Amino acid sequence: MTRKRAGEVDHPGRVLRARRRIAGSMVELAWSRGREMELMHRAMGFAALGFLTLVPLLVVVAAADPASGQGFARWLGQGIGVSAGPQEEIQELFSRPGQALQGTTALGLAALAVFGLTFGGAVQTGYERVWDLSTARWHTVWRHVVWLAALVVYLIIFVNTPVTSDSLAWKVFGTTADVVGAFLFVWWSQRVLLAGRVRWGALVPGAAATALGMLGLRIFSQLVFSPLIASSAVTYGPFGTVLVIQSWLVGVGFVVYGGALVGRLYHERRTQRRLRESSVEALGPPGER
Repeated sequence: MTRKRAGEVDHPGRVLRARRRIAGSMVELAWSRGREMELMHRAMGFAALGFLTLVPLLVVVAAADPASGQGFARWLGQGIGVSAGPQEEIQELFSRPGQALQGTTALGLAALAVFGLTFGGAVQTGYERVWDLSTARWHTVWRHVVWLAALVVYLIIFVNTPVTSDSLAWKVFGTTADVVGAFLFVWWSQRVLLAGRVRWGALVPGAAATALGMLGLRIFSQLVFSPLIASSAVTYGPFGTVLVIQSWLVGVGFVVYGGALVGRLYHERRTQRRLRESSVEALGPPGER
């Protein structure tokens, strides 16, 4: 048996101890639960369905909003957090507001609304998988209508909130307001789409994780997606911009479902800890048992 020399680092031992700490932790549990619910596949489905069903509806709604001025491209640029150059590439990808309104009929708008409700149903299914709930019955479809209308209103408020100063204090205030607004909307969305089957308190960690995740995605987009749109537009043309937008939507879907999953795991662990503490208090000190 060989002895370890003085000053020699036990790399296999450190790796083994690190694996033991990870095993059974929330990280390992989130990884396994994410694989079970096919988190990445659902995020990709979120992006594909959102681009096919929700984006056309938002294009028309943004064109009808007189305060937006530049239509859906401005919405999308604000959401991704791109600079002026990539914003122009996104603007060229989508129709101008006047063209969107002129080419839309009442029947087309009704069809877009139905497709938007399909997207709401997909988000609801993802939340149900996170909480291991059965699929809600057909008569709860009115919740999709309410949620879709609230989503449009939330996007309008988010985009049309004026930025009156470039000072650090104002940026911190604006970022905090965005996080709080996202938290409230996601918190309410989970409650509505899950048909009230999960308590408000249990949904708080998931809403907080999603709001913070969206903030992280926005910072990541400013550092990665914004320059990537400019380079992809030169290399692939408008198709390159579409690829970057789709990648961003995959990230949004991952944050939406992943945040809800992390929130559920945190709620379960907190509940188990409270139950253990309650049982210990009920038994009393060792001398009184």
